[in-house]
Amino acid sequence: MTISYKDKMKINTRHFGEIEVDENTIITFGDGIPSFEEVKKYVLLDSGDIESPFKWLQSVDNPSIAFAIADPFLIKKDYEVNINDNDIKILKIESKEDVTIYSIVVVPDDISKISMNLKAPVIINNNKRIGMQVILDTDKYSVRHYILEELRRQEVTSNAGTDKEKGTINSNKR
Repeated sequence: MTISYKDKMKINTRHFGEIEVDENTIITFGDGIPSFEEVKKYVLLDSGDIESPFKWLQSVDNPSIAFAIADPFLIKKDYEVNINDNDIKILKIESKEDVTIYSIVVVPDDISKISMNLKAPVIINNNKRIGMQVILDTDKYSVRHYILEELRRQEVTSNAGTDKEKGTINSNKR
């Protein structure tokens, strides 16, 4: 159920209970999100932890729908997104500073298999409040990029060559 007040609306969500959102923060997805095409209006909700890369994309149209999302650049440091000209036009992007990019996260029962969709990021034009999930024209990324595996790879890479006891970089010099 959605109740609207002057520039504010209350949404009784499935996951977060009743929340109040500013109507000026609503993001419109003209074509919806694949498999949820009828749901056009969303708001971003913080996870509650300012250090967390995770947020929620909460539907306004259907309060039972919310997607866990993450900033993919905080998890996969070398992630690259090339948006085609048609999508730039649809999103009315004038500069890259207008844009925020997220990946939809899947949280299965086995939390060690938590993954994010790097193949089809969610692009949001912050100024125009327009969003779109785009499919990247590359085979470099998958729809199931395992987050914990990525973080382990980064940890191994960043710790390579470190002497744990002394906290120094190993060297062949004696």
